Amino acid sequence: MSSITLKNIFKTYPDGFTAVNNLSLKIEDREFVVLVGPSGCGKSTTLRMIAGLEEISSGELYIGEKLVNSVAPKDRDIAMVFQSYALYPDKTVYKNIAFGLERRKTPKAEIQKRVAEAAKILDIEHLLDRKPRALSGGQRQRVALGRAIVRSPSVFLFDEPLSNLDAKLRTAMRSEITKLHKNLDATFIYVTHDQTEAMTMGDRIVVMRDGVVQQVASPQELYERPCNMFVAGFIGSPQMNFIDGVFKNGETVLLGNDEINLGKLPFKEKPESGKKVKLGVRPENIVTEKSRFKKDEPILKGKVSICELMGSEVILYVDYMDTELTVRAPAYNAPKADETIEFQFEKEKIRLFDEKTEKSLI
Repeated sequence: MSSITLKNIFKTYPDGFTAVNNLSLKIEDREFVVLVGPSGCGKSTTLRMIAGLEEISSGELYIGEKLVNSVAPKDRDIAMVFQSYALYPDKTVYKNIAFGLERRKTPKAEIQKRVAEAAKILDIEHLLDRKPRALSGGQRQRVALGRAIVRSPSVFLFDEPLSNLDAKLRTAMRSEITKLHKNLDATFIYVTHDQTEAMTMGDRIVVMRDGVVQQVASPQELYERPCNMFVAGFIGSPQMNFIDGVFKNGETVLLGNDEINLGKLPFKEKPESGKKVKLGVRPENIVTEKSRFKKDEPILKGKVSICELMGSEVILYVDYMDTELTVRAPAYNAPKADETIEFQFEKEKIRLFDEKTEKSLI
């Protein structure tokens, strides 16, 4: 078993700063879990505590059924891949991959077998005699992965491994790591600040902020049912729009003089009439094509300030009341800057948040 269980984990430094605050999480055997959040949210600290590289201030950490708070990193059956490749510049690719096995005095024939298998999986068989300086960034990252693979751990930990790569290579390596997870039959825990990486790779995503877990869910659930405004704004690109409103008459929201009827949206907690709220709507859920307008829904108006062409679509920045809305629209017949446009919200996709607590009401 290679499940990971964190129970009420705290990390507090001598100066009193709490980097991780009462974190409880169960990561199942062979699951791919991504920890995501802005810089300083505690995600890398959490990973380092799982690895044993950072001491736990309080709480319990289990790998399988074993409490490992006091277990040395080398005895935790884990392998870690860092942001920096940490390769030995004077050693060949073969020697870099084999280094950990040689230190453990693994038989030579076994080392050769494991290195050959890892090199084949990662498509770096032709690079085994080269030194790191002769490799590209993507090839170096594959070597770092190979060094982890040959150890055959039950848990792989990744600390922002793709952040040093260019955008095209990051996309390719995301796919490679996802395939690797399927092939290796191991538990993957992956840290990133990039929500695109999180959404495309993880079985589940843990969203963190200021050391506190905000929400743990599948990518689809996070996107469609964020628990608060932070998660709603962090997940999705461009991010969700938030508009000041007032709740009225049990099922409508007033946005200035515009009235949005929410109908039978599933409220967790229905606010009182007159309560200030934030209406959330994603850029792709704002309809600009008149052929898609619904007869019974209000038609809203705003002025385009910027139009960004993105190939088959445009990103519009639209001044609506006191808010700048981001709208994702088809590129054909796209409006130009300073044009006034009409639009509707896809009602079933609207989210509503408490203005003070920022918690989702739907």
